[in-house]
Amino acid sequence: MAEPSARLRLRVVPGASEDALVGRHGDAWKVRVAAPPERGAANRAVVELLARTLVVSPASVAVVSGHGARDKTIGVRGLAAAEAERRLRAAERKDRRP
Repeated sequence: MAEPSARLRLRVVPGASEDALVGRHGDAWKVRVAAPPERGAANRAVVELLARTLVVSPASVAVVSGHGARDKTIGVRGLAAAEAERRLRAAERKDRRP
């Protein structure tokens, strides 16, 4: 049986005050990372943020497209798309609590 995997669309805002999952941005997820958009720093920060949020290894998360753009496609190995969406929604609700 094939390993589950997910593809996520993101809108990334680099240079923010902190790393955070903001919420939905159309059909993508909006994330903010403190790292600047230089030499792949923001991409590495996105991978780390998603790995923590989705509770997977950073090695399971990769930028598939949009390496130099704000709009990115991220691949996640070992996690089905429905479960990835559920975990992102749960993290979004948790971040919005007062």
